[in-house]
Amino acid sequence: MALIVAKFGGTSVADIQRIENAAAKVVREVEAGNKVAVVVSAMSGVTNQLVDYCTQISPMHDVREYDVVVSSGEQITAGLMAMALQKKGITARSWLGWQIPILTNDVHGKARIEDIDTEELHKRLNAGEVAVVPGFQGVTKAGRISTLGRGGSDTSAVALAAALEADRCDIYTDVTGVFTADPRVVPDACKIPKISYEEMLELASLGSKVLQTRSVEMGAKSGVPIQVLSSFGEHIGSDLKGTLVTREESIVEQEVVSGIAHNLGEAKITVVGVKDVPGVAARLFEPLAKAAVNVDMIVQNISSNAGTTDMTFTVPRTDLQRAMKVLQEDTDFEEALDIRVNENVAKISVVGIGMKSHAGVANTMFKTLAAKGINIEVISTSEIKISVLIDEDYAELAVRALHDAYGLEEYCKIA
Repeated sequence: MALIVAKFGGTSVADIQRIENAAAKVVREVEAGNKVAVVVSAMSGVTNQLVDYCTQISPMHDVREYDVVVSSGEQITAGLMAMALQKKGITARSWLGWQIPILTNDVHGKARIEDIDTEELHKRLNAGEVAVVPGFQGVTKAGRISTLGRGGSDTSAVALAAALEADRCDIYTDVTGVFTADPRVVPDACKIPKISYEEMLELASLGSKVLQTRSVEMGAKSGVPIQVLSSFGEHIGSDLKGTLVTREESIVEQEVVSGIAHNLGEAKITVVGVKDVPGVAARLFEPLAKAAVNVDMIVQNISSNAGTTDMTFTVPRTDLQRAMKVLQEDTDFEEALDIRVNENVAKISVVGIGMKSHAGVANTMFKTLAAKGINIEVISTSEIKISVLIDEDYAELAVRALHDAYGLEEYCKIA
């Protein structure tokens, strides 16, 4: 008997028929002898509508009341899922975040889970009851409802799995697993059977939308295996037909490169001709950090003028205007900054834990892009990742060429 947390995303519970379909999968897990806790998202589109209601009332709304409103979508789904399970003869009940409780800090709208009391849940699960928990929400120590930010239901599911010491957390979604590249860009992209937490974390942070970054971080910290699989196929989680995110040592054959990620939401900023003196980087980036602007790829170049340097970095396009305001008004520079912006860029990344022990990965990437006439503007590396910044117009060509160059179609033979 295994203890499983099964999470169903918004598309998996988009209407009554899909909720009943999800419930049928839970029933099959119970009939296989497993104890199951279910985490649900709001029905597809509901959260956006609730956010819109808040904005219509007041663009500068009280974030505590915002959390009360937007958390109601998951509450509705939890009740409907419990009803669907009861209809199928399964003992089930819903548990809201404050009833468990799932304790969070008091950063409303972007709260972080601090503790989950699982004593009562364990009693009910051991008695054969299915617990249905709304994702995305918790309660502060002051007793106010809090939400975890968009995509927070993934985090809720993995956190609950860790607290319950579950054997696995199954994330049911609208794809069959994690792919070697975006199938919309690379038709020959293949499902990856197993991937390490480190690789999944890189892919999630680089543009893969399959799992939320915080959920992968929590899985790695707790050691809970996470499986991504489709809610629309015939398989259930225990069939292990999705992509298993697990520890590196659990993967027998470690491919050199596991996947190609691309992100079209980047903007490149170059600050030209700042004085090349100690502390110049801190003076530039500290105000951006205080303004919560996420800076990614950073390159410092020697300028053609003696004693000066050029600083190039990327930010999300959604943060570009805020970043420009900070650079123009809030940085500690006496001289006016010469700032140049390029929004027509894309970040392309190759990720693979096998890079640790194989040479030539970067060379293959650079040669492949050069052969396609694609110029590299910025390069950033880590132990298991190489990212480059290129012209956005060449993004899809680059992804397809790199997918071929690293032979990622081989995953199709083992998936």
